Amino acid sequence: MQLDVQIRRQWVATLDGLVNADIRPQVEGYVREQVYLDGAYVQQGDVLFLIDSRNYKAAVDQVSSTLARNVAALEKARLDVNRDRQLMQGQYISQQQLDNDLAAEREAEANVGSTRAALVQAQLNHGWTKVTSPMSGIVGIAQTQVGSLVSTSTVMATVSQVDPIKAQFNISEVEYLQSARGNHWAESSRAQDQVLELILDDGSTYPHRGTVIAINRQVDPRTGTIALLGAFPNPGNVLRPGQYGKIRAAVEVRKGALLVPVRAVNEIQGAYQIGVVDAEGKVDVRTVQLGEQVANESIVERGLKAGEKVIVEGFGRVQPGMLVRATPAAFASTASVAPDVAGGRR
Repeated sequence: MQLDVQIRRQWVATLDGLVNADIRPQVEGYVREQVYLDGAYVQQGDVLFLIDSRNYKAAVDQVSSTLARNVAALEKARLDVNRDRQLMQGQYISQQQLDNDLAAEREAEANVGSTRAALVQAQLNHGWTKVTSPMSGIVGIAQTQVGSLVSTSTVMATVSQVDPIKAQFNISEVEYLQSARGNHWAESSRAQDQVLELILDDGSTYPHRGTVIAINRQVDPRTGTIALLGAFPNPGNVLRPGQYGKIRAAVEVRKGALLVPVRAVNEIQGAYQIGVVDAEGKVDVRTVQLGEQVANESIVERGLKAGEKVIVEGFGRVQPGMLVRATPAAFASTASVAPDVAGGRR
Protein backbone atom coordinates (compact mmCIF):
# COMPACT_ATOMS: atom_id res chain seq x y z
CA MET A 1 0.00 0.00 0.00
CA GLN A 2 1.13 3.54 -0.69
CA LEU A 3 1.01 6.06 2.15
CA ASP A 4 2.71 9.23 3.32
CA VAL A 5 4.83 8.02 6.22
CA GLN A 6 7.19 9.66 8.66
CA ILE A 7 10.76 8.37 8.61
CA ARG A 8 12.08 8.18 12.14
CA ARG A 9 15.62 7.68 13.26
CA GLN A 10 17.15 7.34 16.71
CA TRP A 11 20.48 8.05 18.36
CA VAL A 12 22.10 7.22 21.68
CA ALA A 13 21.77 10.12 24.14
CA THR A 14 23.27 11.04 27.49
CA LEU A 15 21.25 13.03 30.01
CA ASP A 16 22.77 15.89 31.95
CA GLY A 17 21.61 18.79 34.06
CA LEU A 18 20.57 21.85 32.10
CA VAL A 19 22.99 23.75 34.37
CA ASN A 20 25.58 22.09 36.63
CA ALA A 21 27.42 24.06 39.29
CA ASP A 22 30.38 22.77 41.30
CA ILE A 23 30.15 24.19 44.81
CA ARG A 24 33.51 25.60 45.91
CA PRO A 25 34.06 27.71 49.01
CA GLN A 26 35.34 31.25 48.60
CA VAL A 27 37.32 31.09 51.83
CA GLU A 28 39.56 28.52 53.47
CA GLY A 29 38.65 26.77 56.68
CA TYR A 30 37.35 23.68 58.43
CA VAL A 31 33.86 22.40 57.61
CA ARG A 32 31.77 22.80 60.73
CA GLU A 33 28.40 21.54 59.48
CA GLN A 34 26.67 20.08 56.43
CA VAL A 35 23.26 21.74 56.42
CA TYR A 36 21.49 20.00 53.52
CA LEU A 37 20.55 16.35 53.04
CA ASP A 38 22.46 14.48 50.31
CA GLY A 39 20.43 14.34 47.10
CA ALA A 40 17.87 16.90 48.30
CA TYR A 41 16.25 19.63 46.23
CA VAL A 42 17.46 23.07 47.33
CA GLN A 43 16.44 26.61 46.47
CA GLN A 44 18.78 29.32 45.27
CA GLY A 45 20.50 30.87 48.29
CA ASP A 46 19.95 27.91 50.64
CA VAL A 47 22.89 27.25 52.97
CA LEU A 48 24.68 23.99 52.14
CA PHE A 49 27.74 24.06 54.42
CA LEU A 50 29.05 26.07 57.36
CA ILE A 51 32.78 26.76 57.62
CA ASP A 52 34.40 27.69 60.95
CA SER A 53 33.97 31.47 61.00
CA ARG A 54 35.73 32.46 64.22
CA ASN A 55 38.90 33.79 62.60
CA TYR A 56 36.87 35.70 60.01
CA LYS A 57 34.67 37.18 62.74
CA ALA A 58 37.82 38.26 64.58
CA ALA A 59 39.09 39.89 61.38
CA VAL A 60 35.82 41.84 61.07
CA ASP A 61 36.13 43.05 64.66
CA GLN A 62 39.76 44.05 64.18
CA VAL A 63 39.09 46.02 60.99
CA SER A 64 36.05 47.64 62.63
CA SER A 65 38.25 48.86 65.46
CA THR A 66 40.85 50.17 63.03
CA LEU A 67 38.10 51.98 61.12
CA ALA A 68 36.84 53.61 64.31
CA ARG A 69 40.37 54.77 65.15
CA ASN A 70 40.88 56.17 61.65
CA VAL A 71 37.52 57.94 61.70
CA ALA A 72 38.51 59.59 64.99
CA ALA A 73 41.85 60.63 63.45
CA LEU A 74 40.01 62.13 60.47
CA GLU A 75 37.71 64.12 62.74
CA LYS A 76 40.71 65.49 64.63
CA ALA A 77 42.47 66.39 61.35
CA ARG A 78 39.41 68.29 60.20
CA LEU A 79 39.24 70.19 63.49
CA ASP A 80 42.93 71.08 63.13
CA VAL A 81 42.37 72.40 59.61
CA ASN A 82 39.36 74.51 60.66
CA ARG A 83 41.32 75.96 63.57
CA ASP A 84 44.33 76.69 61.37
CA ARG A 85 42.20 78.57 58.88
CA GLN A 86 40.85 80.82 61.63
CA LEU A 87 44.35 81.43 62.97
CA MET A 88 45.62 82.16 59.49
CA GLN A 89 43.17 85.03 59.21
CA GLY A 90 44.90 86.69 62.17
CA GLN A 91 48.30 85.57 60.91
CA TYR A 92 48.95 83.66 64.13
CA ILE A 93 50.38 80.61 62.31
CA SER A 94 52.41 80.11 59.18
CA GLN A 95 51.11 78.85 55.85
CA GLN A 96 53.30 75.81 56.28
CA GLN A 97 51.40 74.80 59.42
CA LEU A 98 48.11 74.94 57.51
CA ASP A 99 49.60 72.97 54.62
CA ASN A 100 50.83 70.29 57.01
CA ASP A 101 47.41 69.95 58.61
CA LEU A 102 45.71 69.81 55.19
CA ALA A 103 48.04 66.97 54.18
CA ALA A 104 47.26 65.18 57.45
CA GLU A 105 43.53 65.54 56.73
CA ARG A 106 43.90 64.02 53.26
CA GLU A 107 45.94 61.15 54.68
CA ALA A 108 43.29 60.52 57.32
CA GLU A 109 40.55 60.47 54.64
CA ALA A 110 42.57 57.94 52.64
CA ASN A 111 43.05 55.77 55.72
CA VAL A 112 39.31 55.79 56.40
CA GLY A 113 38.55 54.87 52.78
CA SER A 114 40.99 51.97 52.68
CA THR A 115 39.85 50.70 56.07
CA ARG A 116 36.21 50.76 54.98
CA ALA A 117 37.14 48.71 51.91
CA ALA A 118 39.03 46.28 54.14
CA LEU A 119 35.96 46.03 56.38
CA VAL A 120 33.75 45.20 53.40
CA GLN A 121 36.18 42.46 52.37
CA ALA A 122 36.34 41.10 55.91
CA GLN A 123 32.54 41.05 56.10
CA LEU A 124 32.37 39.25 52.75
CA ASN A 125 34.85 36.65 53.97
CA HIS A 126 32.81 36.17 57.11
CA GLY A 127 29.62 35.81 55.07
CA TRP A 128 31.26 33.31 52.74
CA THR A 129 31.71 30.91 55.62
CA LYS A 130 28.07 30.10 54.83
CA VAL A 131 28.35 28.20 51.54
CA THR A 132 25.09 28.65 49.65
CA SER A 133 23.58 27.22 46.46
CA PRO A 134 23.88 29.52 43.42
CA MET A 135 20.67 28.11 41.91
CA SER A 136 17.69 25.89 42.56
CA GLY A 137 18.22 22.23 41.81
CA ILE A 138 19.25 18.85 43.13
CA VAL A 139 22.45 18.81 45.13
CA GLY A 140 24.56 15.67 45.04
CA ILE A 141 26.22 13.68 47.77
CA ALA A 142 28.76 15.81 49.64
CA GLN A 143 32.37 15.33 48.60
CA THR A 144 33.75 16.80 51.83
CA GLN A 145 33.00 15.76 55.38
CA VAL A 146 32.59 17.69 58.59
CA GLY A 147 36.05 18.52 59.94
CA SER A 148 37.72 18.58 56.53
CA LEU A 149 39.95 21.51 55.65
CA VAL A 150 38.67 23.11 52.43
CA SER A 151 40.11 25.78 50.17
CA THR A 152 38.88 27.73 47.20
CA SER A 153 39.84 24.84 44.88
CA THR A 154 37.87 22.20 46.82
CA VAL A 155 34.68 20.88 45.20
CA MET A 156 32.31 20.34 48.11
CA ALA A 157 29.25 19.20 46.09
CA THR A 158 27.51 19.71 42.76
CA VAL A 159 24.09 21.24 42.14
CA SER A 160 22.20 20.46 38.93
CA GLN A 161 19.11 22.03 37.43
CA VAL A 162 17.22 19.02 36.11
CA ASP A 163 13.83 20.45 35.15
CA PRO A 164 14.10 20.72 32.23
CA ILE A 165 16.84 18.16 31.75
CA LYS A 166 19.32 18.20 28.88
CA ALA A 167 20.01 15.34 26.47
CA GLN A 168 23.07 15.33 24.21
CA PHE A 169 23.22 13.16 21.09
CA ASN A 170 25.22 13.13 17.86
CA ILE A 171 23.82 12.97 14.34
CA SER A 172 25.82 12.31 11.19
CA GLU A 173 26.85 15.05 8.81
CA VAL A 174 24.51 13.56 6.19
CA GLU A 175 21.56 13.68 8.60
CA TYR A 176 22.39 17.27 9.43
CA LEU A 177 22.44 18.23 5.75
CA GLN A 178 19.15 16.39 5.16
CA SER A 179 17.59 18.38 8.00
CA ALA A 180 18.91 21.66 6.62
CA ARG A 181 17.43 20.87 3.19
CA GLY A 182 14.25 19.25 4.47
CA ASN A 183 11.99 19.83 7.46
CA HIS A 184 14.73 21.52 9.58
CA TRP A 185 13.95 19.34 12.59
CA ALA A 186 17.53 19.67 13.92
CA GLU A 187 17.53 23.46 14.09
CA SER A 188 17.47 25.18 17.47
CA SER A 189 15.41 28.00 15.93
CA ARG A 190 12.49 25.58 16.17
CA ALA A 191 12.85 25.40 19.94
CA GLN A 192 9.08 25.53 20.44
CA ASP A 193 8.52 22.42 18.31
CA GLN A 194 8.45 19.24 20.38
CA VAL A 195 10.12 17.04 17.79
CA LEU A 196 12.11 14.72 20.07
CA GLU A 197 11.08 11.51 21.78
CA LEU A 198 13.11 9.87 24.53
CA ILE A 199 13.37 6.09 24.83
CA LEU A 200 14.57 5.17 28.31
CA ASP A 201 17.00 2.38 29.15
CA ASP A 202 14.17 0.03 30.14
CA GLY A 203 12.61 0.39 26.69
CA SER A 204 9.75 2.63 27.78
CA THR A 205 8.96 5.88 26.01
CA TYR A 206 9.23 8.98 28.18
CA PRO A 207 5.78 10.64 28.30
CA HIS A 208 7.03 14.18 27.60
CA ARG A 209 8.42 15.21 24.24
CA GLY A 210 11.47 17.44 23.95
CA THR A 211 12.86 20.22 21.81
CA VAL A 212 16.21 20.94 20.16
CA ILE A 213 17.83 23.82 22.06
CA ALA A 214 21.31 23.93 20.57
CA ILE A 215 23.47 22.57 17.80
CA ASN A 216 27.25 22.53 18.01
CA ARG A 217 29.27 24.99 15.97
CA GLN A 218 31.23 22.32 14.10
CA VAL A 219 31.26 18.75 12.85
CA ASP A 220 33.70 16.53 14.73
CA PRO A 221 36.26 15.56 12.06
CA ARG A 222 37.13 12.36 13.93
CA THR A 223 33.60 10.93 13.89
CA GLY A 224 31.85 12.90 11.15
CA THR A 225 29.05 13.79 13.57
CA ILE A 226 27.68 16.98 15.06
CA ALA A 227 26.39 17.30 18.61
CA LEU A 228 22.83 18.39 19.36
CA LEU A 229 21.30 19.32 22.70
CA GLY A 230 17.68 18.57 23.48
CA ALA A 231 15.65 19.62 26.51
CA PHE A 232 12.84 17.59 28.10
CA PRO A 233 10.41 18.59 30.85
CA ASN A 234 11.22 16.65 33.99
CA PRO A 235 8.41 17.06 36.53
CA GLY A 236 9.20 15.29 39.76
CA ASN A 237 12.89 15.12 38.79
CA VAL A 238 12.47 11.53 37.62
CA LEU A 239 15.27 11.80 35.06
CA ARG A 240 18.78 12.30 36.42
CA PRO A 241 22.14 13.35 34.95
CA GLY A 242 24.21 10.44 33.69
CA GLN A 243 21.28 8.35 32.46
CA TYR A 244 21.42 6.87 28.97
CA GLY A 245 18.58 6.70 26.49
CA LYS A 246 17.75 7.00 22.82
CA ILE A 247 16.49 10.10 21.06
CA ARG A 248 13.99 9.51 18.27
CA ALA A 249 12.84 12.08 15.75
CA ALA A 250 10.93 12.21 12.47
CA VAL A 251 13.60 13.30 10.01
CA GLU A 252 11.41 13.40 6.89
CA VAL A 253 8.00 12.57 5.43
CA ARG A 254 8.16 10.06 2.57
CA LYS A 255 5.38 10.82 0.10
CA GLY A 256 3.56 7.82 -1.40
CA ALA A 257 5.84 5.24 0.21
CA LEU A 258 5.17 1.64 -0.83
CA LEU A 259 4.91 -0.49 2.32
CA VAL A 260 4.94 -4.26 2.85
CA PRO A 261 4.84 -6.18 6.16
CA VAL A 262 8.27 -7.09 7.50
CA ARG A 263 7.26 -10.75 7.69
CA ALA A 264 6.68 -10.74 3.91
CA VAL A 265 10.37 -10.00 3.30
CA ASN A 266 12.81 -12.92 3.08
CA GLU A 267 16.54 -12.37 3.35
CA ILE A 268 18.62 -14.81 1.30
CA GLN A 269 22.41 -14.37 1.17
CA GLY A 270 22.19 -10.66 1.81
CA ALA A 271 19.44 -10.08 -0.77
CA TYR A 272 15.80 -9.36 0.06
CA GLN A 273 13.05 -11.26 -1.75
CA ILE A 274 9.28 -11.16 -1.72
CA GLY A 275 6.66 -13.33 -3.39
CA VAL A 276 4.06 -11.67 -5.62
CA VAL A 277 0.80 -13.25 -6.86
CA ASP A 278 -0.59 -11.91 -10.14
CA ALA A 279 -4.23 -11.76 -11.22
CA GLU A 280 -4.09 -15.38 -12.54
CA GLY A 281 -2.73 -16.73 -9.26
CA LYS A 282 0.82 -17.25 -10.56
CA VAL A 283 3.75 -16.70 -8.18
CA ASP A 284 6.65 -14.42 -9.02
CA VAL A 285 9.68 -14.20 -6.68
CA ARG A 286 11.39 -10.83 -6.85
CA THR A 287 14.51 -9.31 -5.41
CA VAL A 288 13.67 -5.90 -3.97
CA GLN A 289 15.53 -2.96 -2.55
CA LEU A 290 14.31 -1.94 0.88
CA GLY A 291 14.35 1.45 2.54
CA GLU A 292 13.46 2.44 6.07
CA GLN A 293 11.46 0.22 8.39
CA VAL A 294 8.29 1.87 9.72
CA ALA A 295 6.77 0.03 12.68
CA ASN A 296 6.14 -3.54 11.40
CA GLU A 297 6.50 -2.64 7.74
CA SER A 298 9.33 -1.91 5.35
CA ILE A 299 9.46 0.64 2.56
CA VAL A 300 10.15 -0.95 -0.82
CA GLU A 301 12.30 1.33 -2.96
CA ARG A 302 12.53 -0.88 -6.05
CA GLY A 303 11.12 -4.16 -7.35
CA LEU A 304 7.42 -3.77 -6.48
CA LYS A 305 4.50 -1.76 -7.83
CA ALA A 306 1.53 -0.37 -5.99
CA GLY A 307 -1.49 -2.69 -5.98
CA GLU A 308 0.44 -5.93 -6.39
CA LYS A 309 -0.38 -8.75 -3.97
CA VAL A 310 2.46 -9.85 -1.73
CA ILE A 311 2.74 -13.27 -0.09
CA VAL A 312 2.82 -12.85 3.68
CA GLU A 313 2.66 -16.53 4.72
CA GLY A 314 3.80 -19.65 2.90
CA PHE A 315 6.71 -18.16 0.93
CA GLY A 316 8.87 -21.20 1.66
CA ARG A 317 6.32 -23.54 0.07
CA VAL A 318 6.05 -21.81 -3.33
CA GLN A 319 8.19 -21.66 -6.44
CA PRO A 320 8.30 -19.10 -9.26
CA GLY A 321 5.51 -19.78 -11.78
CA MET A 322 3.48 -21.89 -9.35
CA LEU A 323 -0.30 -21.39 -9.31
CA VAL A 324 -1.74 -20.64 -5.89
CA ARG A 325 -5.05 -19.62 -4.40
CA ALA A 326 -4.43 -16.49 -2.42
CA THR A 327 -6.57 -15.37 0.51
CA PRO A 328 -6.37 -12.05 2.38
CA ALA A 329 -3.97 -12.21 5.31
CA ALA A 330 -4.85 -10.41 8.52
CA PHE A 331 -2.05 -8.44 10.16
CA ALA A 332 -1.78 -5.54 12.54
CA SER A 333 -0.51 -2.39 10.88
CA THR A 334 -0.83 1.33 11.08
CA ALA A 335 0.59 2.03 7.65
CA SER A 336 -1.28 -0.28 5.31
CA VAL A 337 -4.52 -2.29 5.02
CA ALA A 338 -5.07 -6.02 4.80
CA PRO A 339 -6.87 -6.22 1.38
CA ASP A 340 -3.64 -5.11 -0.38
CA VAL A 341 -1.70 -8.07 1.02
CA ALA A 342 -2.35 -11.73 0.24
CA GLY A 343 -1.39 -15.01 1.86
CA GLY A 344 -0.32 -17.64 -0.67
CA ARG A 345 -0.84 -21.42 -0.42
CA ARG A 346 -0.86 -24.33 -2.83
